[in-house]
Amino acid sequence: MILDERLRWMGFWMLDKMKGGKTREYYDQIRYAWKEGSSVEETEKRIQNLIAHAVKTTDFYKDYPETCSLEDLPVVNKDTFRQQYDRFVSSTYKDAPDNRVMCTSGSTGTPLRMIQNRDKIRHNTAGGIFLGAAAGYYIGMKEAFIRVWVNNVRKSKFQLLQENLIMMDSSRMDEKALEEMFHVIEKKKVKCLVGYSSALGELSEYIRKTGRDCSRCVVKAIIPISETMPEPVRRTLEKQFNCPVRAWYSNEENGIMGLQNREDEGYHIDTETYYYEILKMDSDEPAEPGELGRIVITDLFNYAFPILRYDNGDTAVAARKEKNGRFKLYLSELYGRRSDLIYDCEGKAVTPYIITNNLWDIQGVKQYRFIQEDVRDYTIWLNGDPEAMDREEILRRIRPYLGEEARIKVEIVDEIPVLASGKRKYIETDVKNISSIKDSVGKWQEETVLEGREQKKRYCGKYPVYDGRSAFYECSAPDCDHSAS
Repeated sequence: MILDERLRWMGFWMLDKMKGGKTREYYDQIRYAWKEGSSVEETEKRIQNLIAHAVKTTDFYKDYPETCSLEDLPVVNKDTFRQQYDRFVSSTYKDAPDNRVMCTSGSTGTPLRMIQNRDKIRHNTAGGIFLGAAAGYYIGMKEAFIRVWVNNVRKSKFQLLQENLIMMDSSRMDEKALEEMFHVIEKKKVKCLVGYSSALGELSEYIRKTGRDCSRCVVKAIIPISETMPEPVRRTLEKQFNCPVRAWYSNEENGIMGLQNREDEGYHIDTETYYYEILKMDSDEPAEPGELGRIVITDLFNYAFPILRYDNGDTAVAARKEKNGRFKLYLSELYGRRSDLIYDCEGKAVTPYIITNNLWDIQGVKQYRFIQEDVRDYTIWLNGDPEAMDREEILRRIRPYLGEEARIKVEIVDEIPVLASGKRKYIETDVKNISSIKDSVGKWQEETVLEGREQKKRYCGKYPVYDGRSAFYECSAPDCDHSAS
C-alpha cells in the first residue's frame, strides 16, 4: 500500500474502534469462519432468535409460534415483499434513526425496498471488507465502480473522497464512453475495478479491438457483480490487466454473500451472515446432494426487515462440508436466475455458461442474446459485422448441448438493448417453468412416436440454410440432399 491508502485503511479501523469496534468484531468472525467453517450450533441459535423476533414484532409472522423451525415458515420472494412490505417491517426498528433503506434496481419489474438496521449494516460492511480483501481489494485503494448510478445509490463528493471512489456510468457503453473509462483507469491510477459483468466485458472487448496497452495501468483486482461473466472474458481480463478477476455473489437486498473461487466458476459463501437452503425447482422440498435447485436465503442479522427463507430467483448446485460441528458452503455451480436457465430438448436444465463461453469469441459478434422460446425452439440475436460472423460455427458449438431436434434461428439485429438497470441480458427464456417444459417434452415425444421416426428427425442438425437473417435446418428425409442454398 502507498501512504495514502495505508492512512485510509488505518483511519477506518481507528474510527470503528472509537465507535465500539463492532465492524472489526464481525470482520474477524467472518474471516475465521471462512477458514474454519461456521458453528452449526451457533447458526441454529441465530436462526431461532431471528424467528422469535420476527414472530413478536412483525405482522407477517405473528401467527407462528416463536419456537417453530425454519422449515415450518413459508418460502417468500420479491413479490411477497412488494405486496406485503409493511407486514415485514419490525415494529422494534420501524422508526430507528440509524436504519438504512436499500432499493433494488428494478431491472425486471418494480423496484424493491428493504430496511436494514445498524447491526446488519455493520455486518455488510465487514463482509464487504473481508471479501474485497480476499479478491485483492483493500479499503483505501483507488476504486472505479461501473454501474448505473441512479439517485438512490449516488455518492456525494465527500463520500467519493472518503471512499477513494470513482463513479463510472454503464448506461452508455459506446466507443467514446469506453475510451474515456480506459483513460480514467490509466490516468487516475485505479487499483480496483468493480462493475456489472457485461460492462467489464465490453471494456475488455474495447481493449482487445483497439489494441490498448494496459501496461501503464496499476489495477490489482477486478470484481464482477450482478451478472454471469463468461469464463473466457474472465481469463482475458486477467491477462489484460495482469490481476485476479473474482466475482462477488451479491444483491442489493442482502449484500455481498460470497466470492468466486480462484480456480473455477464456483463460489464460497459467507455462512456467518447467511443461511442457505437449496430447494427443488418445482417444490419446497430440499434438493438432493448435487441436484440443481433454488437458492433460499435466511439473512441472520437483518432484524429491521426479517428475511427468512427468501427465494431470490437464483439457482445453483451446492456442496456443504461439515466437520467437528462446523460447516462451509460452496455453490459448485451457480446457474443464476431461473429466467436465465436453458433447457435442452429433453427438458433438462443446461447451464447458461454453455452459451456465454461459446459465443464470446465468435469473430464479428459484438453483442448477443440467446432466447429459448419453446421446448425445441431457440433464437440467437447477434449484433456486429454480419460478413465476419461464422453462423455455421455458432450452431456447431451450441447444438450438441441442446439436442439434435433443436430448432435454432440466428437473427442479425442493429442493437441489443440494455435493461433499465444498465445490465445487458445474455440469456432469456420465455418458457415460464420447468413443469411446462417437461409437459411439452412428454407431449412432443408422444406425438413423435405416433408420427414416426422421420418426423422426429425432420431437422438434420448439420447443414444450416441461411436466408440473410436467420438459420434453420433442412429436412432429413431420405430424399433430402442436405445441401445448403
